[in-house]
Amino acid sequence: MLDTLFSSALDDSTLSFSSAVITIGLAILLGLIISLTYMKTNQATYSQSFTLTMVVLPVIVAIIILLIGSNIARAFSLAGAFSIIRFRSAPGDPKDIAYVLFTMASGLACGVGAFDYAILFTVILCVLMFVLNRFNFGGKKSQQKTLKITIPENLSYEEALNEVFHHFKVPFDLKKIRTTELGSLYELVYNVTIHESVNQKQFLDAIRTRNGNLDISLTMSPTTEY
Repeated sequence: MLDTLFSSALDDSTLSFSSAVITIGLAILLGLIISLTYMKTNQATYSQSFTLTMVVLPVIVAIIILLIGSNIARAFSLAGAFSIIRFRSAPGDPKDIAYVLFTMASGLACGVGAFDYAILFTVILCVLMFVLNRFNFGGKKSQQKTLKITIPENLSYEEALNEVFHHFKVPFDLKKIRTTELGSLYELVYNVTIHESVNQKQFLDAIRTRNGNLDISLTMSPTTEY
């Protein structure tokens, strides 16, 4: 029964109401599964807008494939219509992009009638995402951060904080130097790699004793966002 249902959508080039309902329903279900997987594996960073998009995207792709069918003229018409759309957004997390491709692939499989393969691929990839997240695959025990420090002009910026870095075993690279307050202060920008064993409060307190309690800023380096 199921084999007949799955093969009929692949063999029949005519869009029928029943096959469209089944296709859209399955696309919604797979989108929900993928979205829930994303939420469970990204509990600290996921947004509602992105999770909703992952539910809707497979349905949109499936509908487009259903409408195109084997009609070449219709395919060119839809391509022309979508060519006027422009998406402007900041580059996202590569993992988010992978989920977008994941949902599009599920919708594409539903749209062409490969329901069994759509379910199989979705289950396999969702389980894979859970396993990789559970074992923290690719996780790093150290983080690269940007450290901005203001020091008075009477300190030598080349070696003012070297002793602190060496004491806490923090690799550093001085990237930028600029003067502020009419040359009475220096602002130093470092790239530092901080291991998880380093007490960041003690590290910053040690710097504060050297720079006279002037401004200090420690932020995630943009080059290490994955």
